[in-house]
Amino acid sequence: MTAAPGTEDAQHAEDTIDVVVVGAGPTGLLLAGDLAAAGLCVTLVERRPRTAANLTRAFAVHARTLEQLDARGLADALVSTGRRIDRLRPFGGMALSLQRLRTRYPFVLITPQYETEKLLERRALSTGADIRYDSELIELTQDRDTVTLDLRRTTDGTRTTLHARHAVGADGVRSTVRTALGLPFPGQAVVRSMILADVRLTDPPEDLLAVDGNAGAFGFLVPFGDGWYRAIGWHRDGRARDGDPVGLDELRTILRTALGTDHGMHDPRWMSRFHSDERQVPHYRSGRVFLAGDAAHVHSPAGGLGMNTGLQDAANLSWKLAAVLHGHAPDPEALLDSYHRERHPVGRLVLRISGALVRAVMATGPVRRTARSLGAAVLPRIGAAQDRALGLVSGIGIAYPPPPGSRRPAGRRAPDLALEPGPHGQRLYEALRAGGFVLVTPPGRPTPPGARLTHVHWRTDRRTAARTACVLVRPDGYVAWSAPRATDAELAAAVAARLLPAATAAPTAGPAQKA
Repeated sequence: MTAAPGTEDAQHAEDTIDVVVVGAGPTGLLLAGDLAAAGLCVTLVERRPRTAANLTRAFAVHARTLEQLDARGLADALVSTGRRIDRLRPFGGMALSLQRLRTRYPFVLITPQYETEKLLERRALSTGADIRYDSELIELTQDRDTVTLDLRRTTDGTRTTLHARHAVGADGVRSTVRTALGLPFPGQAVVRSMILADVRLTDPPEDLLAVDGNAGAFGFLVPFGDGWYRAIGWHRDGRARDGDPVGLDELRTILRTALGTDHGMHDPRWMSRFHSDERQVPHYRSGRVFLAGDAAHVHSPAGGLGMNTGLQDAANLSWKLAAVLHGHAPDPEALLDSYHRERHPVGRLVLRISGALVRAVMATGPVRRTARSLGAAVLPRIGAAQDRALGLVSGIGIAYPPPPGSRRPAGRRAPDLALEPGPHGQRLYEALRAGGFVLVTPPGRPTPPGARLTHVHWRTDRRTAARTACVLVRPDGYVAWSAPRATDAELAAAVAARLLPAATAAPTAGPAQKA
């Protein structure tokens, strides 16, 4: 592509950056904020102008995502922007109570994606991330030591070259980073000619969330809390292409077929037609470059899992990059490889969950529809099955394989443990706000020498039995190691296996590195 006249000589190179993140959606913003908070030099580039409001995106924030935001001191602020749903109604009148979830956030938060993005952008800027809007990635290459990214300003064509120690593509389903790496994105379209719109309603549904489908159509309505509703509609006979015009009457007809009423829909502020794919890249890491969010996996909107999965990708990757770049990781390559090993199976699982939901809603034929009806009748009555389903959709039940030589509960989500009050708070997720590993032990146990972590103690009072276990929790809130009882030497060995002592940690390199 030819540069604008007069801009050929405007290209210039900058000093090496620790990490360049491409894509300023929620995934990229969380990742950039984490890395900057860890003291790394981070640049986040985004093709869109900063003022561009995208109304087409996600609106559901699940429990595990809220826990991750709580670990960054952000959850309460986001909860204040939206409305809570404490029951899921997937199809056929089925109702699953989220109050069964053992978490501080037993609900789905309904809030526009731009609220999540505003919160994460403020945090990224406050921690020192360099965010460059109107900057389009046009080429990415890498060698043994460096990733080179050529950018072009969308406003005037000015060219810039960035050099980074690592790069992350969080730039969506049409990822330029993924294309530059030459990675395939295998999969298929599962739903075609789906309509999305933000509308007002004269007769809002009684339930906060209205969703249902039949052999002919599928409909969905959810409020943003400010008088606007997100509407989604699909009709089995729809053959229109993504770019074809869409009218309010077409959406009204679809919702009447699926829900029995269009609830007096009127005054759309935005409407679009799209198709839904199920795709996943085979490798989340390629040398010094990583993929996260929709750049790595994309699926149907059923279950509201897309943004949440991307944010979990970012939470998993950020602390690993920080540990390696600061020289704190005993085995840097193994730690970076663990991002793909842990998150790729989760992405595959999410594709299966969202795919099963959309196929159940749109089931045709007597056998499939009978199976759907049986599931809707039986699942709410089986506690274990309901807990499993809620755990997967909310993210609370997602676990990683235990690392070699470890055993459960290593790899499982750490609950919000009650702690002795101190400078790091009274809960585990308050202690995680320091951004590093957290060691939980009984009172009186010494901190392992040279350990670069937050050491806290179990809460003990008349209502709480004395705890003897020692638990090491990763920065992303998953258990790294635990033992019912451990000597001081065993505790120190467990910590040293995962964190280099401060005295032996290698200094961070890079001329643009923060002090």
